[in-house]
Amino acid sequence: MTMPTMRSRTAIADSAPRRWPAVLPLLGRALAGLWLFALLVVLWWVLSAGSTSPYFPPLSTIVSELGKLWVFHDVRVDLVPSLEHLAVGYVLAGVIAIAIATLFWRVRTARDSLSPLVYFLYVLPAPALLPAFIVLFGIGGSMKIAIIGFAALWPVLFNAIDGMQSIDPVKLDTARSLGMSHRQTLRWVVLPGAAPQIAAGLRNSLQVAILLMVVSEMVASTSGIGYFILNAQQSFESVDMWTGIIVLGIVGSALNFIFVAAERVVLRWYYGERALQTT
Repeated sequence: MTMPTMRSRTAIADSAPRRWPAVLPLLGRALAGLWLFALLVVLWWVLSAGSTSPYFPPLSTIVSELGKLWVFHDVRVDLVPSLEHLAVGYVLAGVIAIAIATLFWRVRTARDSLSPLVYFLYVLPAPALLPAFIVLFGIGGSMKIAIIGFAALWPVLFNAIDGMQSIDPVKLDTARSLGMSHRQTLRWVVLPGAAPQIAAGLRNSLQVAILLMVVSEMVASTSGIGYFILNAQQSFESVDMWTGIIVLGIVGSALNFIFVAAERVVLRWYYGERALQTT
């Protein structure tokens, strides 16, 4: 076994501290983002400890009931179906939006003829269309998926259209001069160039999809987290109502965190270019 030389010891000593500066900013940002939330939770816990109001019960009681309700029974009955409807509607919205944006980018006639219809549907509030969706799809999962997909479509669609139409013409001319087909140009030039804006639209549509998931379950439904919250409120079960609201907040935050993490991985080239531009 060879003993480490002075040079190798110096290299090891120099490399070890360098790991900390890369970790510390991440920890700092995490703590900076959590301290206020943690403080508010502590204040809620302390200030509500002696509450006797049936509408604002102690947080300790809510947390205890949350564990009883949502760890076993209501996760399967109410939360899982909600997430299934959300996932299907959200994915369908993203696929359809990118397909329509591609059609608009590729065929000018389609863009000119379909734009009035698209903008007419866009200005219609999705919650106001719930009665029509119930008539068309019934009160089952199909209605929830349809209304979620309809509402989540628009942020992705308009961001995708804007991203595709703002591609640098020089890049398109270069692709044409290289003999790339329209499909190759779309795959290697247009979609990567529009990807940051598409991701921004997908992130906005996620919040819209969660909102419509809850709203659709509060109307003509017998399951789902939205139904659970409304039913608890109408039954004067305020503790159960608060548990549903907290679970909804946890689910929404977790989905947003997962999306941001996936976006960082998929668009790491984009964030790398932005980091180089800022240095």
